[in-house]
Amino acid sequence: MRRVWLALPAFFGAAFIAAAIAVPLILIPQLKVVPLDLDITSDATTVPEDGSGERFPAQVFDRCSISESKAQVLDAHLTQQRRSIIVDPSDRDQATLQSAQTVQIDRLRYPDGTETEPKMAPAGTPRTCKDGLLSANIDRVSVDRKTAVPNGNVSSLQLEAAPQGVNPADVSVELPGRQGFQYKFGFDVQKRSYLVYDTNVRLDVPAEFVAEKTIDGVKTYEFVAEIPETDVSNLPNPQGEAPLGSILTMPASWWGISGPGVRPNDSVTMHRYATATKHMWVEPETGIIVDGMEDQYQYFRSPDQSDATPQPVRDFEMTVLKGRFKWADSTVSGQASRADENVGLLKLASFWLPLILGVIGVALLGLWGFLFWRSRRSGSDDTPPADTTEGDEPIEPETGYGAAADDQSTSPWDRPTEQIPRVQDSPGDTPTQNFSPPGQDGPTQEFRRPPSE
Repeated sequence: MRRVWLALPAFFGAAFIAAAIAVPLILIPQLKVVPLDLDITSDATTVPEDGSGERFPAQVFDRCSISESKAQVLDAHLTQQRRSIIVDPSDRDQATLQSAQTVQIDRLRYPDGTETEPKMAPAGTPRTCKDGLLSANIDRVSVDRKTAVPNGNVSSLQLEAAPQGVNPADVSVELPGRQGFQYKFGFDVQKRSYLVYDTNVRLDVPAEFVAEKTIDGVKTYEFVAEIPETDVSNLPNPQGEAPLGSILTMPASWWGISGPGVRPNDSVTMHRYATATKHMWVEPETGIIVDGMEDQYQYFRSPDQSDATPQPVRDFEMTVLKGRFKWADSTVSGQASRADENVGLLKLASFWLPLILGVIGVALLGLWGFLFWRSRRSGSDDTPPADTTEGDEPIEPETGYGAAADDQSTSPWDRPTEQIPRVQDSPGDTPTQNFSPPGQDGPTQEFRRPPSE
């Protein structure tokens, strides 16, 4: 039993060291995956590009002006809301993200200085040109859980509300060939270029690393993506046609175009274009986007830039939407906290936990070695040597009477000294000595010394 107890520190020490090696190999792959319980709500509002306190930092096209004599562009404050969750199909290998996004008009200011706060009509009711909802869509994309790269199984954009009983796929467009990150980067982000996806123009574009920045105590890499000018009318709706509002034909006077070769009543057709500059601050270990900012610009201009088109028409642009959308502080704080928590888990699994287990394992092995050494030394001290000496003379083992009694040897020289007959050398005497073996009474033997010659 003692040997078993001595072996326990060695067993557990080896087990802890094995666990220190195995923990990173087992836990890290489980932590470095897109979580299946992801549920993120983010808000972004328009902010002044010059950092001033302007209450109307954005511009939007007045949709009601289509029925008026001249187009109007109004000052506005806008909010972009997005909620991203995991939906089916999702499993151990892939995660399907569904992200519903809206752009709302918080307040408007008309040229005469009048301000208003548009309201949104309840879902399922008709919307008018004065509605506070500017745009809405639902993006669905399946990604590889280890790389966060789209795998092509699900990739669609829902542009219209699906009435009850209508399959959302019937009001969605497929987005084939999608490759870029969008709601999250992959793990172990490097200081290089990555592809990101933009739903407004439905394109993968490169995002370039530009700088490092610490946000709420979290180290991030800033990436900037330039979204190229894209004709939105070339992005078909679910019916295969140009999206509503992407092509508009109105008189030149309505557009406010005048000049050589242009008459007020000339019909002028404009297409809607979109471009943007995206800034993303990404925590490099987890790929979580901690902060974001996007300069959006959508506008009407002529698709025909040839010499056959009058110069005033070629040069004309009218804003549909213009604004810098900056993530709200609450969103940034939540994302930074989420990133910090995930970084902590990765460090615990890759460094601290193996270190603690390894130190305990080494300590237990050291304890076993000490106990083993002590046991060996203790056993050596308890065993007397075969021959011991006192001074220079050897000490002979003592033999007791009882030992001789047990020995039935018939030779008197094999018996103890006191049992050996003594011979007297006195002349004239007849030396005799009686010897009684142990256990017998009376003399049984007589030894006589022969007379001297």
